[in-house]
Amino acid sequence: MHDADDVRRICLSLPDTVEKTAWGMPTFRVAGKMFVTLPEEETSMAVRCPKAERDELVLAEPAKFWIADHEAGSAWVRVRLAALEDGGELRDILADSWRQAASTRLLESYPELGVVPGG
Repeated sequence: MHDADDVRRICLSLPDTVEKTAWGMPTFRVAGKMFVTLPEEETSMAVRCPKAERDELVLAEPAKFWIADHEAGSAWVRVRLAALEDGGELRDILADSWRQAASTRLLESYPELGVVPGG
């Protein structure tokens, strides 16, 4: 089962990522843009996800993904850490969210980030 330490370790292995507390919870940012939060007593996380993909994820796997009421209009989805199948799935979700927040320059500097470093 995954926990906040796994999320933290993977996030901080991504280039230019920092951890910052906001709204009383850990958040992870790349170049100042938030790409992960650890709300819900750190048993879940919120990640960036395009709305169309987000809606498909929630419909396909509602035990794993859901949309918080206050995030309904934004491009974020919640993920239950205990529902993730393996470390690869967690790494993929975090890397996808990082890519959405990273600048074009940063993405061009790390073309290999189809695989999360250190993961």
